[in-house]
Amino acid sequence: MTRTSTSVSRRRRSLSAKEAEDKIKKALEKGEVLPSEARFDSNCITPGTDFMARLQEQLKYFVNSKLSTDNAWKGVNVYLSGHETPGEGEHKIMEFIRWENTKPDHDPNTRHCLYGLDADLMMLGLTSHEPHFSLLREEVRFGGKKNQKRITAPEETTFHLLHLSLFREYIDYEFSEVKNKISFEYDLERIIDDWILMGFLVGNDFIPHLPHLHINHDALPLLYRTYISVLPTLGGYLNENGHLNLGNFEKYLEKLSEFDREHFNEVFVDLKWFESKVGNKYLNEAAGLAAEEAHCKDSRKKDLKDSLCLAALDEDRDAQQTYLLITGQLLCEFLANQALCYVEGIQWILHYYYHGVQSWSWYYPHHYAPFLSDVRNIAHLKLTFDMGKPFMPFQQLLGVLPSASKDLLPQSYRHLMTSENSSIIEYYPLDFKTDLNGKQQEWEAVVLIPFIDEVRRHTHTHTHTHKYK
Repeated sequence: MTRTSTSVSRRRRSLSAKEAEDKIKKALEKGEVLPSEARFDSNCITPGTDFMARLQEQLKYFVNSKLSTDNAWKGVNVYLSGHETPGEGEHKIMEFIRWENTKPDHDPNTRHCLYGLDADLMMLGLTSHEPHFSLLREEVRFGGKKNQKRITAPEETTFHLLHLSLFREYIDYEFSEVKNKISFEYDLERIIDDWILMGFLVGNDFIPHLPHLHINHDALPLLYRTYISVLPTLGGYLNENGHLNLGNFEKYLEKLSEFDREHFNEVFVDLKWFESKVGNKYLNEAAGLAAEEAHCKDSRKKDLKDSLCLAALDEDRDAQQTYLLITGQLLCEFLANQALCYVEGIQWILHYYYHGVQSWSWYYPHHYAPFLSDVRNIAHLKLTFDMGKPFMPFQQLLGVLPSASKDLLPQSYRHLMTSENSSIIEYYPLDFKTDLNGKQQEWEAVVLIPFIDEVRRHTHTHTHTHKYK
């Protein structure tokens, strides 16, 4: 996995482990009897575990068996890329397709069909600009009863086949009104590239969504309207075959930031109304503590002499001004870094989807995305990435597994997650908070766990790898 994928997997697996523990606690509180056999830990579906090693051997056996005994498999070339090959499955498939396209004898009418439920497959398929690309996926039903029988047999499953060629026509229709408004050539392939980029702004596996931009709150129509209005003023497109046009992207975000200000004004009006009803002190805990602290200071000062009061007040003012200056400067630096990292993230993702891994070591080091109004002065940025190297299997497991799944690690590694003497113990909290951040489903929540220090993890895993050997 890339470092970015590791961070995503770490959050998901931590949340999965916490949900499993919560279910066990609730069952025990209700007096339910738990099964005697060990619970299946789904986190074992991670590269580097014994489970994945056994699965790889079974898949090899299955493929060889089918090629030898099943006439339907005759003449079929099968490429099995398992957990020992770095990279995510769908991206390894796209890398294979790109490699096939470079062959002199490649047939441009080759048909592709990609299976999976991930919505990112639509983005990946469109990045290929292949004329014959389809997605096969199972029907997903929401709101079913808990005791409803789960369909597992392929014969009973309803499948949907999405032809991306048809989807391309819908995108063309959506943005057709700009044809007569732009001063440069209308190119559907570039429109599709920009559509892919806009999809990343409402959230992606690798970076969080921009504040207040939620699909269920009509974020996509907002992104498209803004694009249609601003494109005629740009002189070109935003996404140039996986390379971000920073100047055009900045102008697009600047126009989109008007929504940020409108949203802020709406919230501000609501807060003023709330303040009029309950008082400013109770708007939030910080404000309440600040007011209480100020009241205590005033009470203490009344007991001092006038001269001492004035001196203390002056000292307080100097301290307050210094504090505000330092805090303001640090805040500005933080916001600038957050915005830079976000733009780097967009470029990293574009390159990943169009050309493959640009850096194994890069990741987005924040839990939240910046406000649109904070992403500015980016036109002249020089975005560079260090390629780095993929993690070794046990390094990766330490990077993605929570302490509840420590048994999936070799014995010599497990104490790193649980021992109080471990210098990386802070990366494996037993409890942590989550933040829905405007989302509706628990699995969409921001998992507030610390980011793992790569250098320290490499040092420790290097030492323990030698011990394990």
